[in-house]
Amino acid sequence: MLTENFDFTAPDGRAVAARLDRPAGQTRAHALFAHCFACGKDALASARISRALAAERIATLRIDFAGVEALRSRAAPEGFGADVADLVAAAARMRDEGIAPRLLVGHSLGGAAAIAAAAQIPEVAAVATIAAPFDVEHVMKLLGPGPEAHVGGRLVQIKPAFIEGLRGHDQAARLKGLGRALLVLHSPVDEVVSVDEAAEIFVAARHPKSFVSLDRADHMLSAEADIAYAAAVIAAWASRYVEAAARPVEPPADGVVRAEETGAGKFQVRVHAGGAVLNADEPVSVGGLGSGPTPYELVGAGLAACTAMTLRLYAGRKGWPLVRASVEVRHEKRKGDTPADLFERAVCIEGELDPAQRARLLEIADRCPVHRTLEGGAAIRTVEGAPGAPAPGEEEHFAEMERACED
Repeated sequence: MLTENFDFTAPDGRAVAARLDRPAGQTRAHALFAHCFACGKDALASARISRALAAERIATLRIDFAGVEALRSRAAPEGFGADVADLVAAAARMRDEGIAPRLLVGHSLGGAAAIAAAAQIPEVAAVATIAAPFDVEHVMKLLGPGPEAHVGGRLVQIKPAFIEGLRGHDQAARLKGLGRALLVLHSPVDEVVSVDEAAEIFVAARHPKSFVSLDRADHMLSAEADIAYAAAVIAAWASRYVEAAARPVEPPADGVVRAEETGAGKFQVRVHAGGAVLNADEPVSVGGLGSGPTPYELVGAGLAACTAMTLRLYAGRKGWPLVRASVEVRHEKRKGDTPADLFERAVCIEGELDPAQRARLLEIADRCPVHRTLEGGAAIRTVEGAPGAPAPGEEEHFAEMERACED
């Protein structure tokens, strides 16, 4: 899993701290996470839930709501309306990066904020709440009458405007008009927000809707097993709604490779080649999602694969005891050199071969067809629309390898 800063500026000019947790491999979908009242993006529950979703291949953005960054100075959160606005602003920032959220996940009061924000984020297809109250004013029951309250182990100031901002929210109407799939997760032994609140959320919402009991979990999901379970359930449930619907795709003709944009991120493309499908992308450091090999890595893969195949063919014809050949390729741009592109190839030869045989196999590596193509250059013709029919002879690469293995 990869975590990166994703700070942005809200429409009111305020800096919003955010972190994006990405899967180490391919991303299935993108989510936006709303933390509990006065918790913050780096609170244990926030970080663990976000990372657990990333482990399920759902890249998740978690943000600090307005006022949360100042909790150490006993400042109070700005209010429920500000939380909703922050979620909408975060979704806009994700949209700008080509990773608009398809899933909203909210914990406790953050769940209520997710329900309120969903209507303003058109890409959202599903909303999941964890230990969320139905009535936003429920928070008032936890604060007490004084100007200060203990929240999450801290003593914070409670502004009158914050209390006033909790009033007048018609969550029932929001749920009725949600228009998105809804998953309600709640523990029947939650002592902070009663499971009865979850029942009201579920009844007010229209289908598709689902309820999952978190059994003996506490309100903060302090047990890692409870967080892992919640994340796995959310990921499995959301897959029906948030992943791009598979459209029938006519495979390319034999011998033709197709790359088409997926709509995820700035650079991600889906590559169809030889009956296989994979993503190609650019690294996160240059604005990609890091969800697949780069184009140059794909070229390197072709060189590595062709080399290994050619070595196997040659050793087999000679009857040499080659157990396994593995090849690693690294691409480098060398400014001022001609040619500027260097493909460095490292060949690992396993088996009881003598020095002369090993030296010969390294010579044969330089004969592989892709090596010769890269070394000699190739002509490229660009046309609009579908490519012409592949030249006859699907086994030409094999024939070239055979010629490379001739002594």
